[in-house]
Amino acid sequence: MSANVTWQAKAYADLTLDELYELLRLRSEVFVIEQNCVYLDPDDKDRHPEAVHLLGRDADGRLAAYLRILPAGLSYPQVSFGRVLTAPSHRGQGLGGPMLEAALIEIQRRWPDADIQIGAQSHLQAYYGRYGFQPSSEPYLEDGIPHIDLLRPGRG
Repeated sequence: MSANVTWQAKAYADLTLDELYELLRLRSEVFVIEQNCVYLDPDDKDRHPEAVHLLGRDADGRLAAYLRILPAGLSYPQVSFGRVLTAPSHRGQGLGGPMLEAALIEIQRRWPDADIQIGAQSHLQAYYGRYGFQPSSEPYLEDGIPHIDLLRPGRG
């Protein structure tokens, strides 16, 4: 079952104060509290003029899923995305695939045929593999959680 979610890509400057608060609160709920990782989530990458915040809203307007897309040279030499999450209230509704597809469409629109590099939790390697991502590093620990870097070559 896939929930009825509308995807919207916004630059930092185009976020309303309520949207910014909502996405930062949800990121803290998932990454800091739920995953028990003590780190400063809001970084200056959020405010980069080319950063894209992908917001998935349900029919009631609640933030159901989110990820952040970054231009090449900010986190990796390639375009990247991260802070990928589904709100606890919306898990199990099949939002991961549509969110990833929306992100790939947005990346293609802004940076045609760009390579995409991500750091993902290791257990998601096969999932991202279905979208063309291949390992580009050895596994490593980040905040006590096994991760691996994955690369999706551009289509150019």
